[in-house]
Amino acid sequence: MAEARQILSLNRFDGDAAPDLSGSVAALVKRRNATFGASSVLFYREPLEIVRAEGVWMYDSSGRRFLDVYNNVPSVGHSHPRVAEAIARQAATLNTNTRYLYDNIHTYAERLLASFPSELSNVVFTCTGSESNDLALQLARGFTGGMGVIVTEMAYHGNTTAVSEVSPSSFRTRAVPPYVRTVPAPDNYADPVEDVGARFALHVKWAINDLEKNGYKFAALLVDSIFSSDGIYADPPGFLKAAVDVVHRAGGLFIADEVQPGFGRTGTHMWGFQRHGAKADIVTMGKPMGNGFPMGGVVTRPDILTPFCENTGYFNTFGGNPVAAAAGLAVLDVLRDEGLMENARVVGDYFRAGLRALSGRFPAIGDVRGAGLFTGVEFSRPGTREPDADMATYVINAMKDEGILIGAAGQHANTLKVRPPLCFTKEHADIFFAALEKVLAARA
Repeated sequence: MAEARQILSLNRFDGDAAPDLSGSVAALVKRRNATFGASSVLFYREPLEIVRAEGVWMYDSSGRRFLDVYNNVPSVGHSHPRVAEAIARQAATLNTNTRYLYDNIHTYAERLLASFPSELSNVVFTCTGSESNDLALQLARGFTGGMGVIVTEMAYHGNTTAVSEVSPSSFRTRAVPPYVRTVPAPDNYADPVEDVGARFALHVKWAINDLEKNGYKFAALLVDSIFSSDGIYADPPGFLKAAVDVVHRAGGLFIADEVQPGFGRTGTHMWGFQRHGAKADIVTMGKPMGNGFPMGGVVTRPDILTPFCENTGYFNTFGGNPVAAAAGLAVLDVLRDEGLMENARVVGDYFRAGLRALSGRFPAIGDVRGAGLFTGVEFSRPGTREPDADMATYVINAMKDEGILIGAAGQHANTLKVRPPLCFTKEHADIFFAALEKVLAARA
């Protein structure tokens, strides 16, 4: 059986195994190691020195450009001029903490909440997705009186103490704490069934029962609604609802982590949980809401938020600061004015169709799946569904040599995670196809 891989090991630069690096890159790696120590994480066998970015393109120190199909944080495009101008203008006018009144954060809150179901009418602003998920856990535990949380086996939800406990993909040697249960991802490729939603719901029900049997009251199911770290599982639309219904019948809450699938990325809905017709109780967001400016948020119901605030003196000094609000408003404007959610739908469908056409010629491509501009390309050993992590590693590094930046996901690190900025076009997809065809043909 293929070995599970820790998330930071996917496509990680290994200094001990690296080839000789060029002068400036070698010098930067040395400086980084001296200051960052063991916390340093870099991409690729040969790291890139990136000096600027624009739209879907990133440029290295030699002037070479790379098509970025990996970075979802600059959601509407690297260095988008409308977002950059809004940030600069507001930073030159006022940036302070949230204990003062200023207009733009209220405008942003109203516009953001208008994209959610009406019962989700309160928002708390944070600075990162990790903070958002940390607060979401506090809200859920406070509301239910329970401690038990269910996540998927390769989930990643952030890096605070509380959130790292529910991010098993980050673990190298430790296990989840006793009040956390993991369930298999809704993987209908490696282990196909007629009703993937019913199977996922059954796993959730078993996990709830096991928590309760061991003395841990169930509080919440926390999932990224496109299961990105697990390997990207989007279909069929609606499959998640059965599990959420199980959660609600058990008295728990559903926390929808929308850091990656939110803001129109799935192409048909602003939020991934909406695509499934599931009722979210708490929704979390992160840096894509500001196109990379550090901001996050938690949207929930007043009956969940009010008792928490009555019992806890929660505040976030710089969550929702004026510059963050300006960035967020600009992102909403760009999403609307440039039709980026519709672009995600149209280009995403085109992209996956092109990849499936390639899979007919290259049997190493075992599966192509996703929604909007979020796609998983799983590599398997030809004639089987056995994960082929070596092929994925080869493709990632060979695509970099062809000027395409991409990453990996999944329990066995054998799935390409494709999530470009939302301004990605069919022309960009064609560039990707040509490069992938070349690198696969070279390995055939």
